[in-house]
Amino acid sequence: MAGKGSKPKRGKGKGANKKEKKVVKEVDILGPDAMLNAYYVCHNAAACLELRGFPWPGSPKKKGKKRK
Repeated sequence: MAGKGSKPKRGKGKGANKKEKKVVKEVDILGPDAMLNAYYVCHNAAACLELRGFPWPGSPKKKGKKRK
């Protein structure tokens, strides 16, 4: 017997049993959208390269922000 406050049990949804494959879209880091983003985000060539995953040799590591 179920009490007044208990919720009815539900089964897993239809999609729970299916394994969905995520389609990985290859991104062009020199494409027009990426370059427009870099234009607004990066301050210089070194910052642009670092943002794209090519760190400048000998550059200091960024420190994380301290939370209060």
